[in-house]
Amino acid sequence: MKFRIVFIVTILGLLSVAPVFADYAEVTANNKAAVASVNPLATAAGIDALEAGGNAVDAAVAVAYTLGVVDSQNSGIGGGCFIVIHWADGTIEAIDGREMAPALAHRDMFLKNGEVDAASSKTGPLAIGIPGSVAALDYIQQRGGKLKPSQVILPAAGLAKKGFAVDKAFAQRLARTADRIKKFPPTASIFLNKDGKALEAGDILVQNDLAKTYEGIAKQGASYFYKGEFAKALDKWMKDNNGLVRYDDFVNYRIVNRQPVKTAFQGYTLYGFPPPSSGGVHVAQILNILDSFNLAEVTETQRYHLFAEAMKLAFADRAYWLGDPDYVKVPKGLIDKKYAENLAKNISLKKAASVKGQHTPPNSKTDFFEQLNKHTTHIATADKEGNWVAITTTLNTSFGSKVVIPGTGVIMNNQMDDFSAKEGVPNAFNLVGAYANSVQPGKRPLSSMSPTIVLKDGKPVMTLGAAGGPTIINQVMQTLVNYLVLNMSLEDAISQYRIHHQWKPNRIVAEGGMKEEVKEALEKMGHDVHIWGTFGATQAIALNNGEFSAVSEPRIIEKNR
Repeated sequence: MKFRIVFIVTILGLLSVAPVFADYAEVTANNKAAVASVNPLATAAGIDALEAGGNAVDAAVAVAYTLGVVDSQNSGIGGGCFIVIHWADGTIEAIDGREMAPALAHRDMFLKNGEVDAASSKTGPLAIGIPGSVAALDYIQQRGGKLKPSQVILPAAGLAKKGFAVDKAFAQRLARTADRIKKFPPTASIFLNKDGKALEAGDILVQNDLAKTYEGIAKQGASYFYKGEFAKALDKWMKDNNGLVRYDDFVNYRIVNRQPVKTAFQGYTLYGFPPPSSGGVHVAQILNILDSFNLAEVTETQRYHLFAEAMKLAFADRAYWLGDPDYVKVPKGLIDKKYAENLAKNISLKKAASVKGQHTPPNSKTDFFEQLNKHTTHIATADKEGNWVAITTTLNTSFGSKVVIPGTGVIMNNQMDDFSAKEGVPNAFNLVGAYANSVQPGKRPLSSMSPTIVLKDGKPVMTLGAAGGPTIINQVMQTLVNYLVLNMSLEDAISQYRIHHQWKPNRIVAEGGMKEEVKEALEKMGHDVHIWGTFGATQAIALNNGEFSAVSEPRIIEKNR
């Protein structure tokens, strides 16, 4: 699917002064590869990498670095990512580039007089975890890319240096965040004008310091970020601002290769991301619960009712059981088919059920996800060599911690807010958690990111993921049902209005596209339905009859018009 919009496009670092048409999702002219992202300049960078002789891996890395320039309200190298990748040789990996808590972190670091200091976990130095995106992207590019690192990083550096026109969505997010950005002069000097006001749509954003950081990584590799000038600059800033992250935290950061979550659904095999993501577990769990019902035969109201009931059950389990498996024991029984069948028995087609808390999966004390020693965006790329990539990457909330390390241009994450500061107290997304997701040194906070790859008869046919906090899980689930069960086109599968339920608060959040009669029927069944405008952002690529289709979130595209 191609949406046309005018942008200034940078190709291989060379600025085109004439406006041209660009696509958010694109299939190469020879139909050998496809790219989907949330920004047309990033998608163009992925296509450029393919045309330079690269594969889907090179394209994904090029897109990720470019998003750090043009979509820095959502992602960048100051954040983390989860990657599910199907390599050309048929192997499948789950690469954990999630942020880690620093060695000086402690369980009560966000408490004052026993109560949660919410601001400190969202803004400023204490909110920052050790980012993993650079390490994870370096790993996949070195492992399976065809191009040199400089070929996929330097074009993004050139774009940062020469500037790009801020789009409408970026400007709106920046305006909402400007008051907090003002607290940090290095950040304000980039994103606010001389009068201290947010840049507006159409203004040119130039990021020279970020370009220098990218050039350092392109020349020296990931060591520049974790052991070189960037890590040293961050260490100094943290010590000067009462932060906890230190140079040694960066030196000691490692990605983790985890075992993907594998589940069967409607004749397909799905691979998702395991803990510390809750995404793979609960996408699988919700689909397993829904497998007890004939989704193609029920009414539209019943289908959304079933979605909500399955979501409630899964999110109640999430709040209790999920955390970093290197620190807590996360039961594999959560994705057990029999467990899902038993949960499904609690669902009535006629009325909403009350879910008081978590259930207990089989072997909850003996069989666990693998323990190893040591706002968001989604990238989808694929090629006919067999490389299929799903990367969900994030700074957490808009512009992360609002901190830019002086001289680097890098916006730092506020991923520490994804820990449970206190049991039962909601975070920025109103998610509650328990001890399993408490703060500990070196621990990775729980996430909802759900990069997913789908296989049919052993061959990849779909890659997808989403942005939008806890709604990610439910976006991915609904897209899979729409495409795999209801046989919608990929575009329709993503465009269909969505609902979200996360157990607490006990309500359905529904997009404005929901029919009034469906809303009223759900309310008669006992649901509390709240209508929002739109939420989330899904990217996906599918292969059908040898032809790629690539779709980027139409809601984001519409907001930029």
